[in-house]
Amino acid sequence: MKDFLKYTLATIVGLLACTIIMTIIGVIGIVGMAASSDVATVVDENSIFKLELKGMVTERLADNPFAALMSEEQTALGLEDILASIQKAGDNEYIKGIYLEAGGIVADPASIEEIRNALVKFRQTGKFVVAYGDNYSQADYYISSVADKVILNPRGMVDWHGMASQTIYLKDLLDQLGIEMEVFKVGTYKSAVEPYTSTKMSDENREQITAYITSIWDNMVDGVSLSRNISAEQLNEYADRYIAFEGAEASLEAGLVDTLLYMDGTKAYLKQLMEVDEDDRLAILSIDEMKNLQKNVPLDKSGNIIAIYYAEGQIVDTPSEGNFSGTPEIVGEKVAMDLSKLRDDETVKAVILRVNSPGGSAFASEQIWNEVVRLKEKKPVIVSMGGYAASGGYYISCAADTIIAQPNTITGSIGIFGMFPNPHKLINNKLKLNIETVKTNRLADFGSMSRPFNTEERAVMQRYINEGYDLFVKRCADGRGMSTKDIEAVAQGRVWTGEMAMERGLVDLLGDIEMAKEIAAQKAGIESYTLISYPKEAGALEMLLDQTKESYIETRVGKVAGQFKDELNLIYNIEQMNRLQARLPFEIHLMN
Repeated sequence: MKDFLKYTLATIVGLLACTIIMTIIGVIGIVGMAASSDVATVVDENSIFKLELKGMVTERLADNPFAALMSEEQTALGLEDILASIQKAGDNEYIKGIYLEAGGIVADPASIEEIRNALVKFRQTGKFVVAYGDNYSQADYYISSVADKVILNPRGMVDWHGMASQTIYLKDLLDQLGIEMEVFKVGTYKSAVEPYTSTKMSDENREQITAYITSIWDNMVDGVSLSRNISAEQLNEYADRYIAFEGAEASLEAGLVDTLLYMDGTKAYLKQLMEVDEDDRLAILSIDEMKNLQKNVPLDKSGNIIAIYYAEGQIVDTPSEGNFSGTPEIVGEKVAMDLSKLRDDETVKAVILRVNSPGGSAFASEQIWNEVVRLKEKKPVIVSMGGYAASGGYYISCAADTIIAQPNTITGSIGIFGMFPNPHKLINNKLKLNIETVKTNRLADFGSMSRPFNTEERAVMQRYINEGYDLFVKRCADGRGMSTKDIEAVAQGRVWTGEMAMERGLVDLLGDIEMAKEIAAQKAGIESYTLISYPKEAGALEMLLDQTKESYIETRVGKVAGQFKDELNLIYNIEQMNRLQARLPFEIHLMN
């Protein structure tokens, strides 16, 4: 018996010791992976930066040293990283050119434009840009069209077909479920609620979508026309006949590409270009290696800082508990607190607010707007608009000293709506539940799920929405130095591109984030400064703790849901949302 207890105790102690040792080894391994991601890149002479046009582009992408450990493929790209890498490649004497490899990049039109413009600036250094694609998506091709040489696989295609926007309408489905959407809005063009209240697109919504996708497409056509020396008329003719299905030879004859080569032929061409022997290895730098090139640059001796604050995603009061889209969010309270800290930081001489948001909670937007106003009292605030700065995204932008947008930025949408799902038909007619109410005042059961809104409740809610809209218009008018009448003329929920918005006084300049940096320094009256991005990225340990089962499932659902994940996300989170919404239509899905 004593031997049994002795061996049992020894086994338990051994298992505990083994567990502790394995835990320590695991922690060391994780720390090692995190540390390895910070190793500075050494650039060989005669190197090439390879930029793969593949994956979803977000404004910023945090380094995830645990992706491989969790069998997660890192397919996303950070626009901040792409632009910085292109600039580093232009500045580094050992990097002789950029090799673009098409792979189906997914990004909003403004982000695509920003990448393309960065490549145009890179070419001005005298270095080369070469593009290759087994197949080019339309976004891939638009970016690649600036290259010195565009190469296509002999069995590949250039997908050049034009632009479309699709909307999914849910009213019939909701009717079958017995759910009615109680909707209150201001703005003829405020179409965010249409998919839940109608079975087809309104004339006003069709008008605005036609206007802005035509504007975006025309800009793309003009860009390709200039780069490839093909007339706009001819490019539209290629799109109308869907030249992609005519084969690679047709794209070559049309001037869309310069030559047809397989991958091995492209590598041989790059070696010739670099004057490298056929048997020698090309020195290729990935975007991860470029990110670690000059990563920890010391602060400028002046001590001056220009802060770039990234506000990306839908605007919410509190973080969503369920987020099918897996995308960033702008949490009103947190952003307001961060901007307050930047206001009080004497080393920060100017702030660039980088906005990429379709809007969201009107309350959270108001809190951020207030902090922007207070920040502007102490230092210049420049807004740089990304793919979207619409509705609430415009709300938080309108008070800035200067607003800069890309021609293809989606902005405006100055309007307000409120939406309440009411399942009274489901409860009463299908589930056969009987609900009895006792109340002390007429509106004590306001918003009850057992019945539709009555006339008095609708009037109260509409008055609340109207007041929210009037405040939104006033904020825009004050920020832009315009009358409320002038803002009303371009409001009503109407969506504009950046180009159209500048013509109407909603935007000051068309340009990229580099222009924002120049203007911020000029307005701050400084020549030397350090650029620092905010909010600070999460550390390795914080990222590890965030890899929860729930977030993993939500990410997977987001990928499965595809392009209509935002509609699903709205239904899932409808009870968490602030009742007053300043939001771009969820149904904008540009098929590019």
